[in-house]
Amino acid sequence: MRIDKWLWCVRLYKTRSLASEACNSGKVLLNNINAKPSKEIKIEDVITVNQNPIKKTIKVIGLLNNRVAAKEITKYYQDLTPKEEYEKQEMMRLAYYEKRDAHTGRPTKRDRRDIERFKENIW
Repeated sequence: MRIDKWLWCVRLYKTRSLASEACNSGKVLLNNINAKPSKEIKIEDVITVNQNPIKKTIKVIGLLNNRVAAKEITKYYQDLTPKEEYEKQEMMRLAYYEKRDAHTGRPTKRDRRDIERFKENIW
């Protein structure tokens, strides 16, 4: 099975063309080697996908012909991604979340600048 089709089937990418683009741009590694979209995969292969801000590491457990429901995805791959990667993703999500009191209106220019300065200092 082609790697771009498999990545689309297990819902790592929304479209097959996005999966192909990721392969062509070097964001997908198959057994630590850059994978072209047409590269054939087999069971027990390890795939590393760079999805900013995290790098997902996945072991192929099964091959499939068509896209499957989200609940059935776990039958086809084992997630080997370290917990720290998911924690990094959650930290990024919280850093960019802005909570404003209800009925305070839009932020002023000064407020926006303060928010931007604060976000720049986090990273």
